[in-house]
Amino acid sequence: MGKPTADPLRTASQKAARLVWNHSTHLSGLIPILERLCQHDGIQTVTPGVIGRAKGHCPKMQLRVSVPIRGGYKVIARQGKTVQEVFILTTLPQDQLETTLAIAMRC
Repeated sequence: MGKPTADPLRTASQKAARLVWNHSTHLSGLIPILERLCQHDGIQTVTPGVIGRAKGHCPKMQLRVSVPIRGGYKVIARQGKTVQEVFILTTLPQDQLETTLAIAMRC
């Protein structure tokens, strides 16, 4: 086994954000999106939160910035009739975070 190769997009002082696993259940397909989000600059911590039910139906996965929190934003992830809160600690402004979320969902 050799040395792991460094990510060319990140410098030595930058490291990937932390994805917190504090629940045993998540929306299907959400974790790969959050793992890609953790690779972007300016993202520090991503924490999936409470899962709930919605009245409306959303056929595709959606991530929408909801409200600012101390140090970041709360994001609402929706798929089908299921909703999950995601807390993102970041230094990015809301418009850049929305762009970063769109990029993470496309990959």
